[in-house]
Amino acid sequence: MTERSILITGCSSGIGLDAARGLKARGWRVFATCRQEADCETLRGEGLESFRLDYADETSVAEAVAEVLRRTGGTLDALYNNGAFACPGAVEDLPRGALREIFETNLFGYHDLTRRVIPLMRAQGHGRIVNCSSVLGLVGLTWRGAYVATKFAMEGLTDVLRIEMKGTGIEVILIEPGPIATKIRENAIPHFEQWIDWEQSARREQYVSLRGRLYDKKTKKDTFELGPEAVTAKLIRALEDRRPKPRYYVTTPTYAMGFLRRVLPTRALDWLIARG
Repeated sequence: MTERSILITGCSSGIGLDAARGLKARGWRVFATCRQEADCETLRGEGLESFRLDYADETSVAEAVAEVLRRTGGTLDALYNNGAFACPGAVEDLPRGALREIFETNLFGYHDLTRRVIPLMRAQGHGRIVNCSSVLGLVGLTWRGAYVATKFAMEGLTDVLRIEMKGTGIEVILIEPGPIATKIRENAIPHFEQWIDWEQSARREQYVSLRGRLYDKKTKKDTFELGPEAVTAKLIRALEDRRPKPRYYVTTPTYAMGFLRRVLPTRALDWLIARG
């Protein structure tokens, strides 16, 4: 059987790193990309093929795809869009620049990279595009408005792409994790500090609690939190199932929210979410 190849983004830690290691162990040829060259060097040190891909940099995206094609001779079996970041804050406190920055990475970068691999997947007659969404692509939670907006938008774009790709041999799939042990909270701090003027906010007192959750060292797992390997397990199914599902839920909260969104009136769901 010909070795299958996959391009994965956001491999410096967490979900992307576990996916890269897990798929390599299963015999996939993995192109594990990171935003920072130093992280790529670390991955190369453990035997992974790694080079830069920064969703916010169009040149970086184009060069990464060109590098994949150079190494494979012009083929790619799968793409796993995974890299993303959060910018915590109340919606009323999000300046335009904060939304512009997070959409550049969490949505526009995904879209740009996806468009660049579709032509070669069309030419070879097959391919799988897997987008890592979130339970926050199903329901909105307070303080997460910027991240939620990108995931809701990505879900819509992915749904339409899936429909449009019917008959091409290209499968388009969403993975929707709930709480996963990653560095997303830690990595959100610089974006919060750059964009949220919390001291001048009408919600200043509420931000004291939010900042505690952001800055305090985590001492225990969140409720229902799983490790990144739970996402990798669903990714393997998305890539290797003969007829993959359009969506793969990960963690109990995603299953619960997916069900409640379908059966509850909006105000009832709002009330439930507001209670935490």
